[in-house]
Amino acid sequence: MITRFSVPNLHETTIHLTNVVNGKIVPDKILTNAKILSTYTDTILENKEIWISKGRIACIRNNNDHKNFFNTKDVSVFDVEKNILAPGLIDPHMHIESSMITGCAYAEAALLNGTTTIFCDSHEIGNVLDTDGIEWMLEDCRKAPLSIFLTLPSTIPATNDELETAGGNLTAKKTANLYDKWPEILGLGEKMDFVSVCQGDERSHSIISETLKRNIPISGHVFGREFVAAYAASGVTDTHEAEEKLFTNDLLDAGLWIFLRGGNPQTPWNSIKEAIKVLTENNVSSKRICVCTDDRDADDLFNFGLDWVVRQANQLGIDKTTSWSMGSLHPATRYNIDRDYGALGHSRRADVIMLDENLNVHNTWLGGELVVQNSKITSTLEQQLENNRYEYPKRAYNTVILPKEVKLIPDIPKKENLKINTIKTELPGIMTTRETISVKKTITDWEKFIKENDLCHLCVIERHGRNGEFAHGFLKNFKLRAGAIASSVGHDAHNVIVAGMNEKDMKFALDKINETQGGIVIVNDGNLIAKVELPIAGLLSDKRANIVAKENKNLKEEWAKAGCTLPYMGFNLLPLSVIPNFRITNKGLVDVNTMKLIPLFE
Repeated sequence: MITRFSVPNLHETTIHLTNVVNGKIVPDKILTNAKILSTYTDTILENKEIWISKGRIACIRNNNDHKNFFNTKDVSVFDVEKNILAPGLIDPHMHIESSMITGCAYAEAALLNGTTTIFCDSHEIGNVLDTDGIEWMLEDCRKAPLSIFLTLPSTIPATNDELETAGGNLTAKKTANLYDKWPEILGLGEKMDFVSVCQGDERSHSIISETLKRNIPISGHVFGREFVAAYAASGVTDTHEAEEKLFTNDLLDAGLWIFLRGGNPQTPWNSIKEAIKVLTENNVSSKRICVCTDDRDADDLFNFGLDWVVRQANQLGIDKTTSWSMGSLHPATRYNIDRDYGALGHSRRADVIMLDENLNVHNTWLGGELVVQNSKITSTLEQQLENNRYEYPKRAYNTVILPKEVKLIPDIPKKENLKINTIKTELPGIMTTRETISVKKTITDWEKFIKENDLCHLCVIERHGRNGEFAHGFLKNFKLRAGAIASSVGHDAHNVIVAGMNEKDMKFALDKINETQGGIVIVNDGNLIAKVELPIAGLLSDKRANIVAKENKNLKEEWAKAGCTLPYMGFNLLPLSVIPNFRITNKGLVDVNTMKLIPLFE
């Protein structure tokens, strides 16, 4: 079985590798007739070959040098046919849970796209199942045919009990225990409560302190130039929330690494186009800049991998070699794993990608094992993905615990001169604003009112079995034509969020979520239109990546037919009360800038 542990530690192999280099031991395989993309020098080396043994690169030599050392009949040679060999890509910031699949399943799409190493922030499952969920995911990742490291979730819950109810509560003590127990935790995940951090909140800084004691890097998540100085002073040293060049430049000047986030241009995750101008227009150095994916659903995971982000950087004005370095050596350097990862260098892991001149991935070797060939997974990888995926415990399949009675739409206020605070969404969907509707006459029925004002009902229901609280709202500019939608992936507390044009369909959608113990559904007039079942923690499917991708693609098609202007992943962000500007949780409407609850009716 191929895992991160299939390649022995360097200290166990130095004599062996030296003997391979000296021609005393035959390499396991040789990749010949190649161009080498050197991330050390950002150049292309012509007419080279790579000698691989015990999953590592013994050396890089001139093409056909092996014929001077070994009997060609004894050597396994792969002819690269003058294509480019590059190091495997390293995603420095992503969330496995957003892909709707397990760590083992995630490997399929990652390897097809040339990604051999990822840094996962598992704060989604942590918000549902606390440390148990994080540790189960770590076990899952250990079994995956991929190098998976963790940036430990830093903000569980994302805010506090007054603003929302989460299933987890990761304290400084729990953080310290996880650091000491799991050596693959190499960073602190995105510190999303940036307002609290900048205000010197004791809980936030206690988690930061446990991280700094261990000399572990801290990842960030921050909006607003006015917060940069205080945020950097807290010890945070990277962010993926670089939205435009001036903000990005401020962050770089303050000493932060920048992860340029690229994604499906129809989603909120494609900020690279503007942020990269810090390189192309301000002419700053790329040495502290990486690329990342952040969030990918199962469908986009195949179509918009980290290789796609690298190509975007290239198309936006960065040369090929530097673009690839921002996806390989730079992340490895940021997390201090460049001893093994991020480059095709002597003694490094043989995580090798074969590319054409346009940086399209054709082959992938993981620790020297060919797992993707001609843009298809090999039989070896197919067998492992089919038969050797981690199985989550039964408790992970029982996390949607809804209150017995839920009133999904509010009673009509019986008064004149009413003000209603609504959530207005705007594409691409990261930002939401507060829009207050003034109503002079008493409302007679909701159906007529919401249609006249371009609204739909919104309800967030606590699903962790803690208090059964729920809150109402109205979503403006969403354009849902009929029926209802529901999701158990309501970031980050992951309470259930339901939107609809009537209470009957909203109730039907909620019941479907409850039946499957999680997922995303579209219903209309009592009929199920589309669904993706997510029974593990209400976040993950236990199916293969390609199967979930097909289900996800169908969901998105039906989502568009329903009229929804906001992509469903943007819809899932509506309860995320740490991103601008106006959100909804199970406690009510939240003004993110003040971190205060706002009444629905005034």
